Amino acid sequence: MNERCALSIVVPVYNGAHSVGPLVEAVAALQVEGGHEIVLVVDGSPDNSLEVCRGLMGRFDTPVTVVDLARNFGEHNAVMAGLAQARGDYVITMDDDLQNPPEEVLRLFEHTRDGDYDVVYTYYAKKEHAAWRNLGSRFANWCADKVLDKPKGLYLCSFRCMSAFVVKQVLRYSGPYPYVDGLLMQSTRRIGTLLVHHLPRAEGRTNYTIRRLVRLWLAMLLNFSVMPLRLATIFGLVMSGIGILGFVAVLAEAARGETPPGWASIMASSLLLGGVQFVMLGVVGEYVGRLFLTVNGKPQSIVRTVHRDPRVAEAAGAEPDSVDHLPARAVANH
Repeated sequence: MNERCALSIVVPVYNGAHSVGPLVEAVAALQVEGGHEIVLVVDGSPDNSLEVCRGLMGRFDTPVTVVDLARNFGEHNAVMAGLAQARGDYVITMDDDLQNPPEEVLRLFEHTRDGDYDVVYTYYAKKEHAAWRNLGSRFANWCADKVLDKPKGLYLCSFRCMSAFVVKQVLRYSGPYPYVDGLLMQSTRRIGTLLVHHLPRAEGRTNYTIRRLVRLWLAMLLNFSVMPLRLATIFGLVMSGIGILGFVAVLAEAARGETPPGWASIMASSLLLGGVQFVMLGVVGEYVGRLFLTVNGKPQSIVRTVHRDPRVAEAAGAEPDSVDHLPARAVANH
């Protein structure tokens, strides 16, 4: 059984070689009652983030663990891999871009602990993201209000604090398409919020592209709701109703001896109905495809190596640099 600490800070790292060092230095300097640790998850980063992260180990009184994933799996998959290594009674997740001031970590931890919350989400008076990113976040949160069983208006943010209890529940999910916020909403209703500062990005640009945001949106929409199937059914019923009205109109014209519309109307209706059918097939196919990949054992992530601080390794009874000795499927799903 791992020796526990009060707080674990899990940071997924991707193209973060220039920012992760100052972040870890600032977080390591915090004075946390009961002690804290830092878990860095290098998500197949193409730069030298892994070397930089390993170079941070042993430099501070706060232990640093580095999880090296075999390839890029995405932020939520990387967070799940980090949660699996966390030993804290509370776990904070945050990005590596320094847009969340490290000094807010202590406020967030104390607010969660003292308020006896399972989860606390942060929110911002002003977000220092690009306009398109802010628009995408608002759209994603609007969809979450409709799809997820969450408190109305709760802003979902990657800078959050979770209790060890709810982390354990989240880690029960082993599918290849995790959406951490959806898993949290399924696990608890003891959810709080905290207003924090949000800083402009120090350098570089966001790792979230439109494609990544769409993938994240699909994970939320398709993994935690059957709403798309219900919408497809409703849309199909509406189109069927329109079709029946059109059929009645054609019969009425035929009864009056009028010539019904020809080629243009037939082609227009055929294309419309064909398009609707393909949309419905696409929605169903997406569900079936995800189910197939889950049953077929598509890994949530693959941990190549866990580089542990010697102090953490001793508490865990493991080697400083090793892959956890777990069944093959469990390692793949970390």
